[in-house]
Amino acid sequence: MTTFVLIPGADGRAWYWHRLVPLLTERGHEAIAVDLPQDNSAGYAEYTGAVLEAMRGTREPVLVAQSLAAFIAPVVAQRVPVAQIVLVNPMVPAAGETAGQWWDNVGHEQARGGKEFDLIGDFFHDVPEEVTAQAMAGEPGGPSDALFAEPWPLPAWPDVPTRFLQGVDDRFFPLSFQREIAKRRLGIEVEEMPGGHLLALSRPEELARRLAGYSGLDDQGQAA
Repeated sequence: MTTFVLIPGADGRAWYWHRLVPLLTERGHEAIAVDLPQDNSAGYAEYTGAVLEAMRGTREPVLVAQSLAAFIAPVVAQRVPVAQIVLVNPMVPAAGETAGQWWDNVGHEQARGGKEFDLIGDFFHDVPEEVTAQAMAGEPGGPSDALFAEPWPLPAWPDVPTRFLQGVDDRFFPLSFQREIAKRRLGIEVEEMPGGHLLALSRPEELARRLAGYSGLDDQGQAA
């Protein structure tokens, strides 16, 4: 059995993982979905504290980090032993960089051709309508201003096995853009799967299959 600690992106709600958790459980794994702080003054101490509290008592889990959570997972991995980090459509930080600076530093606007952000078109285009409706009806979450202003505290990416899983249909972080970032900032290749930015909502079965494979067990929970 592998314990997966699931860290949501900018929205910050554990709800993001609600379609994935039972699929991992069915495969014999433990899945812990984390709720991140909804406090505009919360910084790395509070965000990493929330993850550490949720994973208390686990032994070398796999951290799964959606989008903005790529800023948080490596900081957690410096505090406690983890088996690996799986980045999902991530924002990969550099030393001393804030999440607010990241966009200009990596040329995000140019990568998107200057297109204005559209919540439904960019994030929910491949998410089932009923799941999108649930997301829109829930209490909205979001990252704190403090987190976006605080420099990423690590001098380099931690010495932890890391995978970069990217949805090939992600309209917000295009595939070619992410390939370049993965190579330049982490020295690794992107692993591709179908789907857009919100893979846990749009492609939970495929994501569960990938994660089960990363754990060393196949899709039926047998030793690979």
